[in-house]
Amino acid sequence: MKIIARIHTPFPEKFGIPRQSGLANVPGEIVFEKPYRNPDALRGLEGFSHLWLIFSFSESVREGFSPTVRPPRLGGNRRMGVFATRSPFRPNAIGLSCVRLEGIEQTERGPVIHVRGADLLDGTPILDIKPYLPLSDCHPEATGGFAENVRDYALTVHIPEEMKKRIAPEDLAVITEILAEDPRPSYQDDATRVYHMDYAHYALSFTVAGGVLSVTELKTDKG
Repeated sequence: MKIIARIHTPFPEKFGIPRQSGLANVPGEIVFEKPYRNPDALRGLEGFSHLWLIFSFSESVREGFSPTVRPPRLGGNRRMGVFATRSPFRPNAIGLSCVRLEGIEQTERGPVIHVRGADLLDGTPILDIKPYLPLSDCHPEATGGFAENVRDYALTVHIPEEMKKRIAPEDLAVITEILAEDPRPSYQDDATRVYHMDYAHYALSFTVAGGVLSVTELKTDKG
């Protein structure tokens, strides 16, 4: 398998990355490796609204094979078959994400694809890009198996006004979406625990109690 590109996102660490693509309006920038910077390879892509990204879970490669895994959304205490989950710990560490195409820019680095709805770590290797086809890829009658019974809720997010003023409006909207989805592992529910999340040049600390996520500290690379 050849790495054709890498995606750049605001996530330097895995904690906080949305559990699925499209859950938050996270930006991504796909930059091609030198052998694949030919604009002709993207001819016609601008007509599609969404893309499939096939990528490598480069930070989750393991030796050996486990037939079952513990999905975090099930509290980390129930095992499911690896092929019934989207766990990164697979025989082949390959992932699949659907993102919205925002535009294609011609740069000194070759064509750069701008997307939204990314759920990938910064620098993740991209193995292939394919257009999303509504005619064949959308199945409204589909069922979600055990995932349909997973606890699904949105937290109320409280960010002090003083902190909001230090966050760019577009970043604030995305950060709020991510926090509302509850980035904590499902098995952690300690109201006194302080969690830390990095997004772009922001470092946030927060607690969760009674369905409310409260940001307690904000640091930026600008102070």
